Amino acid sequence: MPTAISFCGRQLSSEEIRLLREIVSDFPALSLTELSRTVCELLDWRRPTGALKDHECYIFLQHLRDRGLLPSIPALRGTSARGPRAISLDHQSDPQSPILGPVGDYVPLEFDLISDAAGRALFKQYIHRYHYLGYRIPFGAQLRYFVRSRRFPERILACLLFTSAAWKMAPRDRWIGWNDPTRRLNLPRVVNNSRFLILPWVEVAGLASKILSMAAQQLPEDWLSVYQVTPLLFESLVDPQRFSGTCYRAANWIHVGATQGRGRMDRYENVQRHVKEIFLYPLHPHAREMLRRTPESHPP
Repeated sequence: MPTAISFCGRQLSSEEIRLLREIVSDFPALSLTELSRTVCELLDWRRPTGALKDHECYIFLQHLRDRGLLPSIPALRGTSARGPRAISLDHQSDPQSPILGPVGDYVPLEFDLISDAAGRALFKQYIHRYHYLGYRIPFGAQLRYFVRSRRFPERILACLLFTSAAWKMAPRDRWIGWNDPTRRLNLPRVVNNSRFLILPWVEVAGLASKILSMAAQQLPEDWLSVYQVTPLLFESLVDPQRFSGTCYRAANWIHVGATQGRGRMDRYENVQRHVKEIFLYPLHPHAREMLRRTPESHPP
């Protein structure tokens, strides 16, 4: 196994690499999911909340296996079939009666942070059924919201998913002024708006930009509460073949360039996709300067 291997932006020590190989060798009967949890527990790979980074570790071990660096992993049984899981659809996500008019008829809006199984199931249905990208299990940290009107709280207007930031995006990194070590250190302070769905029967002028403006107020507090990290920057990718990014521009997001056509978590440059436009929104007036800070740059 190569000596230079990184997990979640941090290079593993030779001792950690040795322990990783021993764990894989010593527990051949474990599923990949169980192995991921075991590795995280023994190497103490945890989020700021104390929770295990088992999902990130699962992806990490798959990458090592696919690169031939952990050849014993393919013999392990999986807890479920690889690939996307089927989403069960029911009447709850069926098309509803139209919601029409100007955004002023529906303010104030309310962000409903989804924390229960029923809410997550309905969220999955909506995204799978009506978002052009469908639903995929998010990578890393994540928060889901339903957007409602306080005037009509029984109706859901939109769905939002925020996740861990893309590993590397050259235009974003240039805009911030990052080098690799600083990016690894401060990447948890960038949050990706990976899904934004206004339900297809909702035709409310100005709603999208209003939601994005409100998200900048709501998300940082919730993210801090759940993950003990204060976000400093939003990012989002817009497919120019489908959208022009008008709502992001109207909400004062900054267009900084385009991707290279790979997946947002493609650290190994082996997933080919078409180019997407990159939009950023600073959540602090000095976000760029703060994202360039290192421990040495903070006063004692």
